[in-house]
Amino acid sequence: MRGSTILILICMLVGIVILSALGTWQVKRLIWKEALIEQVNGRISQDPVSLSELLSESLKKEDHEYLPVTVAGTFDHDGEVYFFTTNKQGAAGWNVHTPLQLETGRTIIVNRGFVPFELKSPDERLRGQIAGIQSVTGLLRFPLKEKPFGSLANFPEKREFYWRNVPEMSAVMTQDQEIEFLPVIIDAGKTENPGGWPRGDTTIVSFSNNHVQYAVTWYGLALTLLGVGGFFLYSRRQNKDG
Repeated sequence: MRGSTILILICMLVGIVILSALGTWQVKRLIWKEALIEQVNGRISQDPVSLSELLSESLKKEDHEYLPVTVAGTFDHDGEVYFFTTNKQGAAGWNVHTPLQLETGRTIIVNRGFVPFELKSPDERLRGQIAGIQSVTGLLRFPLKEKPFGSLANFPEKREFYWRNVPEMSAVMTQDQEIEFLPVIIDAGKTENPGGWPRGDTTIVSFSNNHVQYAVTWYGLALTLLGVGGFFLYSRRQNKDG
């Protein structure tokens, strides 16, 4: 009887330690997430900086994600591709992504903005296919390097994308020509295009932050285990004494 009681006690303590550690980890994640949100909100409110100034240093996601930038170049509208999305009003459609050829000879992908399904074809929005050197202001984004869990596969042959893969997009845009693409994307801002389409300012800045609920859950389970385990051991001791 004594040996089994000690084993139960050890298992209970191990469980409490593990559950408490998970709760503490979620608290640390909460602190990190709140600092990240504050940092991004402050970064978005900054004045745009020239992208050319940033290219002299190494672009890092933790330092430059959502940074307002401005850049000048010429759009290659023949290379545009389409990213499936839902806009801020909840309507489904496509974000038009177009290669912007910079004066330096390099190219960057620009998310020019949202169009509904019926305006996917450039022929339906010819006024928006602006020519010549254009200035673009928007937010610098760092696309995922791997397909997100649950996301649909891309269809490069249809120029349709369900997750933003720069190498895959750039291959479609250039038809395998030797063109150097920057590994980032610019989400264009509110500047209106001729004819009204595409419509920029598509970026939705949102961070999942459920760490408080998770921490409460883990700590609550630890307390529950302590209470149930303690009551069980107390009852066991009372029965033995009786």
